[in-house]
Amino acid sequence: MEENKELEKPHKRRVRYKGTHPRKFEEKYKELQPEKYKDTIEKVIRKGSTPAGMHISICVQEILDFLQIQPGQKGLDCTLGYGGHTRKMLECLQGEGHIYGLDVDPIEIVKTTDRLRKAGYGEDILTIIQQNFRNIDLVAEEHGLFDFVLADLGVSSMQIDNPERGFSYKVEGPLDLRLNPDKGISAAERLRELTRDEIEGMLRENADEPYAEQIAKEIMKTFRQGERIDTTGQLKEVIERALVFLPDDKEKKDTIKKTCQRTFQALRIDVNSEFEVLEEFLEKLPHILAPGGRVAILTFHSGEDRLVKKIWKRQQKEGLWSEVAKNVIRPSKEECHRNGRARSTKMRWAIK
Repeated sequence: MEENKELEKPHKRRVRYKGTHPRKFEEKYKELQPEKYKDTIEKVIRKGSTPAGMHISICVQEILDFLQIQPGQKGLDCTLGYGGHTRKMLECLQGEGHIYGLDVDPIEIVKTTDRLRKAGYGEDILTIIQQNFRNIDLVAEEHGLFDFVLADLGVSSMQIDNPERGFSYKVEGPLDLRLNPDKGISAAERLRELTRDEIEGMLRENADEPYAEQIAKEIMKTFRQGERIDTTGQLKEVIERALVFLPDDKEKKDTIKKTCQRTFQALRIDVNSEFEVLEEFLEKLPHILAPGGRVAILTFHSGEDRLVKKIWKRQQKEGLWSEVAKNVIRPSKEECHRNGRARSTKMRWAIK
């Protein structure tokens, strides 16, 4: 009888697409199933692209070389993401010790937990917690001090590529930008709250945007005319209108692209209070490490890197760090070629 029931199940056809290759995120069924289509995944990566729904970890070897993870140690991955860094650190433990992984994203944490459990990492060696890394003190209170800590401050490719999350100007979707869509307000709602001066200040402070004044003016003009900015496409159109004064030459397209990137970055940082969260994390960090504990941080824009450098310099003078990196570590040219999203990465480290 059970076999007959199985036979009666209707066959679910995959999403069809126009042309010879899938273009939309939801149509890329091979890329969205990396375990099943490994050859396709490797082909996409070799071209220097990141497969849809996947994230390629950055500076993996550089991180492992610095952290010097030993079997039996206890570690904390503050930004679990796709789980790539965590998996490599788990391999270093060789079945002895424990890693705690934090992530604020309720959508991706479920997928990553399932992925790592299927890879053989059970609760005996890996604990995954949905928690903002600003609360590392609470994690340490419950689980004790850590021998090594990693924080990758970049937004995961899974979040950027999924149009439903609204992180990219390249695809149409709701203007959301929240790392945790269950909390706070969306970017669209946030824009409606701000004054022209506040928008301009946000763009300058969070992304060093040279056209902050023009963009803020155009956003307010759009609202005064009774129009809404609820989608990624609508915000992109506003930016294009704000830069209409630029001469129509080869450089204009590139300028619009970079301005869109900076504007979305600035808005994302504001919506998620990223600088405030990072500052709180950095102030608590020395106190959750065991003596001799090591920490590595990956930053992806100048604002983050400046904050890490400034706070660690002060903390070292206060005696909270025995050693702090004087210079940043960059990914190799080969890695940047293989993963274009690695180009802006800077790694800093400190030792308790």
